Amino acid sequence: MTETFHLIRRSRTEVDAVWGLIRSGTITLAAIENRELSQINNLMNRYKDRPMDFADATMVHLAERESIQVVFTVDQNDFATYRIGGRRRFQIIPVERP
Repeated sequence: MTETFHLIRRSRTEVDAVWGLIRSGTITLAAIENRELSQINNLMNRYKDRPMDFADATMVHLAERESIQVVFTVDQNDFATYRIGGRRRFQIIPVERP
């Protein structure tokens, strides 16, 4: 959602549409518990050479926790580097065109 709102921030119509989508229940926002913060911090440390920000670390953590392999991001380079569970690659959408 952070990526989405960043991309559409200048369009009130699109912002309202995304809020409508969230409120409709079509998208479920996942909660992060305080006990999970150390795992997120560990991811940021593992990828400190990128560097990995909190939003990316949260997405990677949630992907691991929820067994999600597909990620929507404009951050193609970083998510091509990140691994789910340290091994599996993400399927990134939209697909980057050469």
